[in-house]
Parts: sequence; structure tokens; C-alpha cells
Amino acid sequence: MSNWQGFQQQGHLDPDFAFREHIFAQFRQAAQRQSQAAPMTSSTATATPKYAFEARVDDTKTPKNDINALILDYLTMEGYPGAAANFSKEANLAPQQADPSIKTRQEIQHAIHSGDIETAITALNALDSDILDKNPELHFSLLRLQLVELIRQCYGGDITPALDFATQQVAPRASINEQFRVDLERAMSLLFFDHDSNLSPELKDLLSSDLRRKTATKVNEAVLVRQDQRREAAIRALVRMRAWAESSARSSKIKDLPPDIDIGLNGENAVEFQGLTETNGHEPMITT
Repeated sequence: MSNWQGFQQQGHLDPDFAFREHIFAQFRQAAQRQSQAAPMTSSTATATPKYAFEARVDDTKTPKNDINALILDYLTMEGYPGAAANFSKEANLAPQQADPSIKTRQEIQHAIHSGDIETAITALNALDSDILDKNPELHFSLLRLQLVELIRQCYGGDITPALDFATQQVAPRASINEQFRVDLERAMSLLFFDHDSNLSPELKDLLSSDLRRKTATKVNEAVLVRQDQRREAAIRALVRMRAWAESSARSSKIKDLPPDIDIGLNGENAVEFQGLTETNGHEPMITT
């Protein structure tokens, strides 16, 4: 089984899992290998790939400028202003967005990842009040997440703040939408169960950091749309295309494919990624 198929089966094809830890390092490492490649020796010249696929990969040379452009696009779209500014200078590329725009999105995402939903909502309204007014689903997602954070804070103590917030802020919106009502009831049930015990998967998901991550991603995409930007970094589409291409090739039973296609998502690249974040002044990736 290839590394890529393993990620698919584990549900980790979601770019937020792979990108934040490995993808940046993979592309940068590929560029470094190409720029630092030594002349072919007589021993390597006579070696032939076992599969025709590997030969085609060896013959494919991706321009370093294209790789750098993908990296800059990712840093810009995901909201890392310091890294985007430093990398654009290092790679001699023009910035894609003004630094204040990226910084604002980063601050909002950081607030969500930190569980400070009230600050995130305030910043969103200050940036563009129409974002939440015209997107009731996103607004409700933020309010529900804020309720979950309140329940988390008052666990084992006074639950009045959570009850008041649910009654005054969330319930009025849930009353006009059936799915909102179901989501509210599920969140409120956290008040009646031991968070340290074996919760049902639905309730466990509410307390997982994944809920913050998914909500932050939705908010970032909504801001980009309002700013007439693309919803996601270009590299995300490339990753999905990569998964589709391998799946299609294997389903058509192409014979020259190796059984294991290593795409570099391993511990070694994770170490190099850490080094790149330090040398490039890259803001810490949000993983909580």
C-alpha cells in the first residue's frame, strides 16, 4: 500500500492534516534535491529504474520557481504573513496579498484555534459585518463552538454562563432551522455527561480540536470569498488531483506502477519542515 493510500484510508486526505505537518517540506525538499543534485557517476548511469513509471518521474524536472510559487501561495492563503513576506523576498517573488489582509485572517484563525470565539467573531464583524450576516450557517457554527468552549470551561462547576449563552444567543437561531436545533441539542448534552468517560463519537467530536480547526478553515474561506480571492491554496487542488490520479491508474491496472509510491510524507520530512520554519521565520503552525 502506498503512503498516499494509507492517508486516504485513515481519513487524512483532508489537506489540513497533511499540509500543516508535511507538504511544505516535501515540495521544498524536492526543489533542494534538484538544485543540489551531483553529476551522474558511471555507477548511477548504468542503473535503470525497475518500473517505467519511476523512469518518467526521474525525467520530470519541476521548475524551482513553480515550486516556490506554490509555497508562497499556500502561506498567503492560509494566513501566515511573516512567512509569506520572508519567503517572497528569499524566492524573489512578488507578494500575493497585502500583509494586513493576511495578518487579519491569521489573527482570526488563531483566536478560533485558541478557543477565544468571542474575539474571533468581534474581529470578523470589524473586518466585514456582512460575512456573518449573509452566512447564517457559518455564524451558527461559531456560536455553537463558543457554547462548546463555555461548557468546557464550566465543566464540573457553575453551568449558568453556558445556559445563559445557549438561551440568549444560540437558541433563537436554532428555532428557525432544524439542523441548527439538532446541533444545539447535541452540544447541550455535554452538560450531562462526564467528559472524561467514553463519550459517543458525536459528543467526542465536539470536544476535539478538529472542530476548532474545521471552523477556522470555514471562516478563512469565507473571508477569502468576500475579498474576491480563491477559497483555498492551489496546492490543495494538486493534492486531490494526485490522489485521484493514483487511484485511477491503479483501478485501470496499469502494470508499470510500483506497488509503493513514496510521496515523502514521513518523519524525516517532518524534521526538515521544523528546520525550515525556524530558518524562514515562519509562524508556528496551528495544530491545537
